[in-house]
Order: sequence, then C-alpha cells, then structure tokens
Amino acid sequence: MNIWFRQHRFALGAALSHVRKAPGSFLFNVLVVAVALALPFAGVTLLDNVRPLSEELSVDPEISLFLKADTPRDQAQALAPQLQQILRGIHAKVSFVPREQALDKLKDKSGLTDVIETLGDNPLPDSYVMKLEGFTSTANAARVDGLAEQMRALPGVDAVQVDSAWVKRLAALLGVLRLALLLLAITLGVVVIAVVFNTIRLQVLTQREEIAVSKLLGATDNFIHRPFYYTGALLGLCSGAVALGAVALALRPLNTAIAEFARLYASEFQLTPLPPLGMAALLAISAGLGLVGAMLSVQRHLARLK
Repeated sequence: MNIWFRQHRFALGAALSHVRKAPGSFLFNVLVVAVALALPFAGVTLLDNVRPLSEELSVDPEISLFLKADTPRDQAQALAPQLQQILRGIHAKVSFVPREQALDKLKDKSGLTDVIETLGDNPLPDSYVMKLEGFTSTANAARVDGLAEQMRALPGVDAVQVDSAWVKRLAALLGVLRLALLLLAITLGVVVIAVVFNTIRLQVLTQREEIAVSKLLGATDNFIHRPFYYTGALLGLCSGAVALGAVALALRPLNTAIAEFARLYASEFQLTPLPPLGMAALLAISAGLGLVGAMLSVQRHLARLK
C-alpha cells in the first residue's frame, strides 16, 4: 500500500512540476475548457433553482362538470354519489351549482344584467365544481386527466373542464429543458475531452526523449502514464472550479434583474449557487472528463512512440 501511495504521489508531483514549467499554456487551456463547461454548469444551476419552485407551486386542480341543459334536477343531484365514488381516496370538495345560482354569479361578475335578461330562459346548465387537494407536484396533477375521463362517461354529462393544463405545460417545459441541457452537456463534454486530448498530445511530444530514457531504465507503462493522467485530471478540475466561479459571479447581476421582475408578482425568488454536494459532483465530472481525454491521448500517442 505504501508503494502504491508513493507511486501516485510521485506522479502527482511530476504533473504539478510540468504545470509550473508552462503555467501560461496550462492557464490558457483551463480557460478554454472552463468556457465550454460554464454553459452546462449554468443550466444545471438554473434547473436546480427552478425544480423546487415548480414543486412548491399550488397545483391543486379544479374540475368543472357541466350537465346537459335538459337534465332533470333530481337526476343532476343524483350524480353526487357517483362523483364521490370516482374521487374515492382523494381529498376533494364537491359542490353542486344550480343553474340559477350560476346565472346570479354571472350577472354579478359581468355587469351585463340587462343583456342577460333579454335572453329569456336561463342558458346555463347545472354543474358541479370539484376542488381537489393533496396534489403537491406536477406528476400527481397528471392523475386528474384520468378522473375527468371517468366523469365524462357519466349519464347526462355534457362537458368536463380541468384547470391544471398549465401544470402539465410547466412539467413538459422542464422536461424539454432537461433534455436540451443533457444534449448540450454531452456536446461540450466531447469538446472538453478533445481539448485535453490535444493538450496531453503536445505534452507527450515534448517529453519524447524523457519517456524514451525512462523506458531504457526499466520504467513500466503505468509509471510513465500516471503523470499525464494527473495532468488531464488537474486540467479538468481547475476548469470546473473556474466555470463554477464564473457562474456564481454571473448570478449577482442576474438576481438584480430577477428581483425587479419577481417583485411584480409579489415574489422574492432569487437564484442561488449549487449546494456543496452539487458543486463537488460537477467538479468530479469535469475532472473525470479531463482524465478520459488524457487516457485516450496517452494510449494513442505513446503507442506510436513505441
């Protein structure tokens, strides 16, 4: 175990020594990779802030059921037990709204009493309004469609309206954003690997003589490869840290603009940086991308040197 630690400590020291010899080149590569990582990191930060907001929104939907105009009152009121049966297991408030009461509400809200009175007979049907509770997420709100379909099959029902369509649109939009972010991250991940691949290639070429001497002295392939692996991982790790720092700095002016917009909706929504665990995960991913690029480059170009 001590030998293993000693070998990796030597490889890390060799990688840091190479960085100290050419700090300008290393910093330039860090900047290039950081620019590629900043966009997906910003997307992850945005989704992390929007996800809890979408889950905390009030998504308790309301179902409005309208009966046919010629449905007798006793038949209309007899639907209440059937509706309760459909809504079993769901906390819901079912209210029967007679057509007369609906007409009175329409007159009070619209201010068109004279116009409505010219219609003669009441054109509004009896209806039920069902307010559902306990729907704390967009996924749960999707169950409402199944309930609405069952209600449409009841006798005397003319139409059923559900007001949770905006919830499904929000969920669909977040799904599209996640997919777009994934595709963007994959594309820019390839860019990161390509940059590290080329960086390590140049390093291998500049150390050809040193590598040849090491082989003559009996150095194993793993001993020669490790410093390059650490260089690639360090490049990815430093780039990830710079990208996270850039995203954190960009949140300040964004929050100034968002605060003015959120104030119009009586909200105090602000974008916050990722939690430490999320940052650690992104740093591990960026270091992993650097390591992959280094491994591909080393295996390709050292094989040619043989």
